[in-house]
Amino acid sequence: MTLIALHYLAVLACGVRVILRPHRDPGARVAWLAILLALPFVGILAYILLGETSIGRRQAARVGRIAAALPGPEEASGWPAAVPAETIPPPYGQLFDVGQSISGYAPVGFNRAALMANSDAAIDRMVADIDAATDHVHLMFYIWLPDTNGTKMAEALKRAASRGVACRAMVDDLGSRDLVRSPLWAKMGEAGVKLARALPIGNPFLRMLSGRVDLRNHRKILVIDNAVTYCGSQNCADPAFLPKAKYAPWVDAVMRFEGPVVRQNQHLFASDWMANFDEDIRDVLRAPMNVPGSGFAAQVVASGPTLRPSAMPEMFASLIYAAERELVVTTPYYVPEGSIQAALCAAANRGVAVTMVLPARNDDFAVGATSRSYYQDLLSAGVRIFEYQPGLLHTKSMAVDGVLTLIGSANMDRRSFDLNYENNILFFDPALTAEMRARQDAYIADSRAVTLDDVDAWTWRQRLWNNALATLSPVL
Repeated sequence: MTLIALHYLAVLACGVRVILRPHRDPGARVAWLAILLALPFVGILAYILLGETSIGRRQAARVGRIAAALPGPEEASGWPAAVPAETIPPPYGQLFDVGQSISGYAPVGFNRAALMANSDAAIDRMVADIDAATDHVHLMFYIWLPDTNGTKMAEALKRAASRGVACRAMVDDLGSRDLVRSPLWAKMGEAGVKLARALPIGNPFLRMLSGRVDLRNHRKILVIDNAVTYCGSQNCADPAFLPKAKYAPWVDAVMRFEGPVVRQNQHLFASDWMANFDEDIRDVLRAPMNVPGSGFAAQVVASGPTLRPSAMPEMFASLIYAAERELVVTTPYYVPEGSIQAALCAAANRGVAVTMVLPARNDDFAVGATSRSYYQDLLSAGVRIFEYQPGLLHTKSMAVDGVLTLIGSANMDRRSFDLNYENNILFFDPALTAEMRARQDAYIADSRAVTLDDVDAWTWRQRLWNNALATLSPVL
């Protein structure tokens, strides 16, 4: 009896915590309460380990101190004034206000960019830029594998370090565990590359006592000499992606940027580096930089569990509601909050040509099933859905009205919304957006259209499976 009473007291305490916890989606509250009531003891343990987005008080305090101490990117010599959002044609200018409210970076002009042809071409161009570096190379990847492309990158860093270039490479401690355990990681360190692991796990049981072990740094950042940066969905790995080779090839999109937006990615890297490695690199944010004579407006939109709650869902929903003619979305993982699903349906219902491109086979069975649970409402509203066939479409992109693009690391799922540190770039440029649209059209050409008849033909077992997993999506 005593054990039962203690159990119910623990359930009650966790339940009160679920209800009182700020910034929590109502669906997540309901899902956690159901788990606590349905799974004795297991539900309590699950909530203690995974119920709250905390990286630990000590680390959160460190992140806060570093953010306050870092000079703003606008303090650098040669930095142009921010582009007033009202100078960008309405309604798109207000979207940059949303982005600035999330991570503090104002839209800046005079940027140029190029869309890389494919994953291998992106790595080769990165390596060429590293080989041309004269001052520093700053790199952050969620997943970096010791495969062909991963080795190319490591060898380029070793060459740069040997000629006196300051090379700093950081990886997520979980996502890049294969590299960290490999001889390649040690050889980079021996060559003079400074190495750091973001959100180190250490002893997982002790780590769980100080914060969630599954909060991860999902960013992909490369900054070279304050002159060049890259942004997109690609990790440092071969398209074959050996850990999950049966879903290959993994298909990504990456852009190479020049201009003031480089400094914003530099600022973001510096905040991550100093939070995970005991080195002050603030001076790199004050160094002079050259700015192209012309170019488009762009800004970095970064999010994470220690930043503003519900940041990426708000950014996504704002982009969807701003669309007047056309919206094309590609994402590998679609597990939306209600606001995003409603925004997509509302856009289609008001006449916007809304297209979504998702992978036909998802490497996460629960995400794949949950995504399909939303198909019927989307299709009924007039959203076109395509499932990409040749491999796993990993590109995260949104193109709005042929003039505005968001590209980066953030998926449309709960993990990217609540648990991951993400980085994206939002830009207004019809020409570059046309390139992104052409790439999206190429994905569509290799996809199969999903119709309402297809969904109606699903068996009751498929519907039960999809909808049951969707019910648990706030927890999963």
